[in-house]
Amino acid sequence: MIFLKYCICSRSSIKGMIVIDKLTEIIQQTLKAIENSQKQIFEIVEESRSQYKMIEEELQRIKKRTEEIILQVDKLTKLEKDIRYKLMIVNKNFREFSEEDIKQVYERAKELQLQLMMKKNEEQVLIERRTEMELRLRAARESLRKAEKLMSQMSIVLGYLSGDLKNIYGQLEDIKEKQYLGIRVIQAQEEERLRLSREIHDGPAQVLANLVLKTELCEKLIDIDANKAKEELKVLRDVMRGSLKDVRKIIYDLRPMSLDDLGLIPTVERLITQHNEMSQIFVEFKVFGERIKLLPVIEVAVFRVIQEALNNIRKHSKATRALVKIEITKSTINVVISDNGIGFNREYVKKADESGGYGLMSMEERITLLNGKIDISSSPGKGTKILVSIPIDIYGEVQHE
Repeated sequence: MIFLKYCICSRSSIKGMIVIDKLTEIIQQTLKAIENSQKQIFEIVEESRSQYKMIEEELQRIKKRTEEIILQVDKLTKLEKDIRYKLMIVNKNFREFSEEDIKQVYERAKELQLQLMMKKNEEQVLIERRTEMELRLRAARESLRKAEKLMSQMSIVLGYLSGDLKNIYGQLEDIKEKQYLGIRVIQAQEEERLRLSREIHDGPAQVLANLVLKTELCEKLIDIDANKAKEELKVLRDVMRGSLKDVRKIIYDLRPMSLDDLGLIPTVERLITQHNEMSQIFVEFKVFGERIKLLPVIEVAVFRVIQEALNNIRKHSKATRALVKIEITKSTINVVISDNGIGFNREYVKKADESGGYGLMSMEERITLLNGKIDISSSPGKGTKILVSIPIDIYGEVQHE
């Protein structure tokens, strides 16, 4: 039944992560579309600005040319007026002028009239062209103004929208990470239950089954051989003591009662004392700061990290000395665990850890769920150092012991 609940929960979490991945993909595509739209609007504004500048330059050129033509028309008008006056004089006094002079005056008058007509036509064309360009410039200015206003408004909208979408994207990533951690926590719980069931099955359960057989044997021996029955009872008593020790160890592994009764520091001191009695690796323990009563969830997390680290040191490090240091400040509890052992390659251990090897991922997940930080540094031949920092007021105020 437990396994079934775990599978259902895992499938639900996986479906949730798939939905989050889909939402994340949609948000990424939306952000990309927003950026492309902003780029296109910018290109439209630049094109409008370029068109406006080109029309403005063309209008300035036409105005300049129109002014030149107007001056030329004025000059030709004056010359044409002078030549008509001279032509009138020649007509009145034609006997006083030679035929050649009269011919030159007529030709000059005709030439000036032709030039004046051409320049006036050119002036008219330029004026019409100038008027057209002024209208185009006005329209281009209005288009540019609207495009710039649109870009400004779009930039504001896109800034808010893009920022909100990025925040949503970050929140989805956080949710996804928390769901992943949730799955890992469920897996860790099930693995822990499986381990406990095996320990109980292989330890106390086997012992109790043996005790039943022993008691039946003693019942039969009492009437047959009292001394033999006494010997069997002594063996039975030793077995019961060993079984009681195993049960107490299982209870301690589940949750040391001393955490509630004595607090974190005495419990860690006891753990390290037991370690030093059972192992040839001497562990030094140091405490800094005021001893205060922390939230139970923090005390359990710190204890489990230290317990897991000591197990790894005992099983894998080949160290001769180790150090556990706890520092309690006003806002955080900091833990340092180091040894002078052979160290390890993090990538190799990560793969081993995924198959249940070192428990480093379990450490990281515990600390991450408490908004803490953990740094594990190690390299072959240079020992291992674990730094942990957890805020002590994540749910409420701490209490002084």
